[in-house]
Amino acid sequence: MLKNFLNGLELDQKGALKLLNLAQKIKANPADFSQALAGKSVVTLFEKPSLRTRLSFDIGINKLGGHAVYLDSQNGAMGARESVKDFALNISAWADGIVARVYAHKTLTTLAEYSSVPVVNSLCDLYHPCQALADFLTLQEVHGDVSKLKLAYLGEGNNVTHSLMLLAATLGTDFVAVCPKGSSPDSQILKQAEQIAAMNGASVMVSDRIEAAVGANAVYADTWVSMGDKTPLEQVKAKYMPYQLNQALLEKTGAQTVLHCQPAHREFEITSEVMDGPASKIIQQAENRMHAQNALLVTLLNPNFV
Repeated sequence: MLKNFLNGLELDQKGALKLLNLAQKIKANPADFSQALAGKSVVTLFEKPSLRTRLSFDIGINKLGGHAVYLDSQNGAMGARESVKDFALNISAWADGIVARVYAHKTLTTLAEYSSVPVVNSLCDLYHPCQALADFLTLQEVHGDVSKLKLAYLGEGNNVTHSLMLLAATLGTDFVAVCPKGSSPDSQILKQAEQIAAMNGASVMVSDRIEAAVGANAVYADTWVSMGDKTPLEQVKAKYMPYQLNQALLEKTGAQTVLHCQPAHREFEITSEVMDGPASKIIQQAENRMHAQNALLVTLLNPNFV
């Protein structure tokens, strides 16, 4: 039984597909799930700013009949005013679940160690697993069987890349990360993904050549500078501009679907022409954050409901 969701590796292929199918059911028939979390409270902890994560969890929990309690870091980062251990012990004495958007993955593992209720990673430095669930929910809606797809990510190898890569490997989707030299994904996570992909008949690769994305059904971009990094985009423009998601790249790869986790910096990692174009599923992808997360929360907090 699923207890926490910290890096996405808690799900095998069967579990991941079950979750995506549940998300589609919730999306199609929201009234059937309007009391799935009735009487339950979920604390959403935020060390980082957020638009999509905060609203999709808050509104999503409400749609399931639950109560979301937002807690920001106005008293300082977790572990400063009081220990992460004490955060976990206290919150889990009242709440039914903890959703945490944090700087360090270690904060999540400590929360999970001392919490008596499920802990969900809504973003950390290494992983963004709820985003990956929304991404593959979108691909499943658009293309059907995701095991028949090739997904290409272009840009900096980061937490989004890691979660995409791991879930692609789990679901049997061929995946390529196209990153400039020196900006590749974490080598240990890549090795993990390669091993999982091999078990599921898929491939995972990293390249600095755009040509590696040719033949992709979907292409995916993220910001060139991760949240918290104060480097101006203009400063890294020369390094990343060859990887920009534009119309020429779409034509070169043959991709039919465009994804971006947002926030997007238009005319940097993606052009407005592509972001607003017919191949873009970016707003559908953003909406699907809520449905994928709701499926996850129902599975964690009220498994008997499904």
